[in-house]
This record gives sequence, C-alpha cells and structure tokens, in this order.
Amino acid sequence: MTDRPSLRYSVPPPPPEVEPIYGPAWVPTRALGRSVLLTGLFLLLGVALGRVDLVLLGAPFAIGAAAALRRMPRSAPELTISTGDEHVVEGGHVDASVTVTNPDVISYDLVVLRTRTSPWLKLEHSDRPFAIRVPPDGWHAVELPGDANRWGRQDVGPAAARVAACDGLLACRPVVTPARGVRVYPVTDPFKATEAMPAAAGLVGNHRSRRPGEGGELAGVRPFAPGDRLRRIDWRVSLRTRDLHVASTLSDRDAEVLLLLDVLGEVGRSGGVAGGASVLDTTVRAAAAIAEHYLQRGDRVSLLEYGATARRLRPATGRRQYLTALEWLLDVRPDPVETDNDDYANVFGFHTVSSDALVMVLTPLVDPRSADMLAQLTRSGRYVVAVDTLPPGIAPSNRGQWTPLATRLWRMERENVLGRLREHGVPVVAWAGSGSLDLVLRDVARLASAPRGR
Repeated sequence: MTDRPSLRYSVPPPPPEVEPIYGPAWVPTRALGRSVLLTGLFLLLGVALGRVDLVLLGAPFAIGAAAALRRMPRSAPELTISTGDEHVVEGGHVDASVTVTNPDVISYDLVVLRTRTSPWLKLEHSDRPFAIRVPPDGWHAVELPGDANRWGRQDVGPAAARVAACDGLLACRPVVTPARGVRVYPVTDPFKATEAMPAAAGLVGNHRSRRPGEGGELAGVRPFAPGDRLRRIDWRVSLRTRDLHVASTLSDRDAEVLLLLDVLGEVGRSGGVAGGASVLDTTVRAAAAIAEHYLQRGDRVSLLEYGATARRLRPATGRRQYLTALEWLLDVRPDPVETDNDDYANVFGFHTVSSDALVMVLTPLVDPRSADMLAQLTRSGRYVVAVDTLPPGIAPSNRGQWTPLATRLWRMERENVLGRLREHGVPVVAWAGSGSLDLVLRDVARLASAPRGR
C-alpha cells in the first residue's frame, strides 16, 4: 500500500450545532426536591408540636439550598464536535474531540458527556461516558484520538451532555449535537498498466491514435499538399521521386476509460483495512487505483454504477477529477435490483457508454444479470474488460450439513459462466493490483487494431 496525496482543504469548520431545548433549560433535581420537602416537613412539625428544635433541624436544609441557588445559570451549555482533518485515508489517524462550552458566569459542578462513533472509527475510550468540570465562561475538550479502519463517510457523534450546577440542585436538559462526518478515502495498491489503449479518440494525450495529425509516431510518406509544413518535407524521398513528399505522423490523443461498478449485491464480510475484504471493498479500492493511474497519464475517466440508481460521474481528466472520483466512491453502496423479467432499461443504458471508451467492469459475477450485461456490451462493439472482484476463498457465513457441497456446485457453475464469457470474447481477469491487466489490455488492443471484415 502506498500513501495517498494530501487531501487537505482550507475550509473553516462549521459553527456548533446545538439541539434546540423546549421549555426551561434548567430544571430542579431530586436533591432540590428533597431539600424543600425536608425543610417544609420540619417547619410544619415544629409549628404543629410547638418545638423549636425541629425548626432548627430544618434550617440547614433551607440555608444550604438558598446559598446554592443565589446565583442560578441563565443559558444552556454548548456542545461541539470536531474531527480535525476531514480527509483521511484508510488506516490514517483521526483527531476527534468533543468540546463543552460554558457561556455562563457560574461553574458547572459536573458534566456527563457521551458520544457515539462509527464502528469503523476506532477512537480511544469512545464507548464510555466522561465526567468533567467546566469553569465559568470557559470550555473543556475531551480528546478522542484513533484510527479509521474502512473507507466511506464515517460519523463521530451524535454527542450528548447532561450538566449539573448549583451544588447539584439544578440540572440542564440533555444537550445533543448532530454527528460530524469524516471522509475516509480508500487506500489503493500500486497499479500500473503499460499496454496501449484500444481506442484513443480525444484531442490531446499520451496514446498513439489511428488518426493522422501532429505527433511523434511516423505513419508514412505522402505527396506534399497545401497546408503542409516545410519542416515535414522528406528530402530523401523528394530527391528520388523528383516530387515533394512529406512525412505523415499519427496524432497523440487521450483515451476515455469507463469504470463500471457492479453493485447488485455484496459478498463477504469487510474486516477494514487490516482485515479481509468484501466485494465492495475490492471494487472501490480497485476503482480508485485504476482511476488514479489513468488520470495521471492524462486520460479521461468516468464512473458508472450498475444498479437501480445508476449513478454516473461524467468523464474528465486531471487532479480535480481524481478528487471528485474519490468523493463519488465514498457513496458506493450495495444496490440490488429486484426484477423478474429481462428488462434492464432501468438498470443500465448502453447508449450512455461511448463507442471509443475502454469499459472496465468491476464485478464479482455472482448475479446472472452481470454476465448478460457483459455479453451485451461486447456484442454492441465496446472494448470491454471484466475485472473479477470476488475475494478468493469466499464461503457462506451460515454453514450446515450441505454447505460444502452447495458451495462447490456454485463455484462450478460460476466457472462455467466465466468460460462462456470468454467464448463470447469477454476477457475476464482477477484483480491483483499492479500489472494484473497488462495481458488483457494487450489482447484488447490487438483486437482493436486488427482489420475487421465487412
């Protein structure tokens, strides 16, 4: 695994959001109720029985309550959640904290603070309450450092605080602040593909095009025509033929890469960055690695989901597209489509795929509709590469007497599907990081450059 480029933004933190409190913010506690009850009881008994000692016994309760309530709080406390750097890579450090602010002129005797966190954020002591004291017109921050174990939009919070003041005679209604999101980007393995693109149809780029133009790859020699540059004249051929000839070159163009993510279902259990990977983990991390590689080479990259929502990210190039692609990948979720017919119009439209784009389909091939989609893409003339994202050794979690036999039959059926796809001209390769797609891309490029029969 390699470190990702820094994704820091100079965006000021949002203002603290406090849950609105209806009615009085401060309410009496049971301690105040007991003090009033005992004071009234001793006073009533002393007057009824004519005993001054009973009145004196109740005086400390009255004096203590009056002394504690001589300065009462006027406003509710403020609660704020901060997460430090909001852009973290899997396995990175998260500096979260919860701050309690006392805007009043009296101190808080006790603040009981508790917060919830995403199960993929391993923050220290986030599973227990904190008891703190906050001085008047001051604040106290509870630090929650930890690590982010999985990609996605993880939450710190919501957090709640209960405050006691006036020697415990008054308590504030629970103050709740909404959760604060942390963007955890997928970590990507080093990925490189050295083979050429099957089709390069953009304007400028690093790939050799089949179209003549200004480039560095020699395409041949042709007679001079109006508009040709003098520096393109091939003098050796011109002297031999007694006519001016110029060297023709192929233009250098960029290519469009479409990453099609199969989200019809989720297989396996995610163990975070240090554990096992599910299908969705492999899909997202592979998509991030492939997008980074081709965007660094100047190609245009787009992303599309094969699911009910069919989310799409338009093709673009550059670092901005890379950051946008990472943001887009954070919202990838399993999105099964329940349908009993063969109508896939609401799932995927082939008209949205460019005829010159290299389509990389990241799929576990566990849904029959995925294989049908691959076959239809190939028959439509697109350049398709199927990347198998099914983790090796995957097995059902609920095991019974017939589970091993059923798993074996399922694997045999899946191998038959892979064989039929290869017979239809769909190259299928398991995702293995750097270099895993070179052989397949070379075969696709050869097929694209081969002459087609009419």
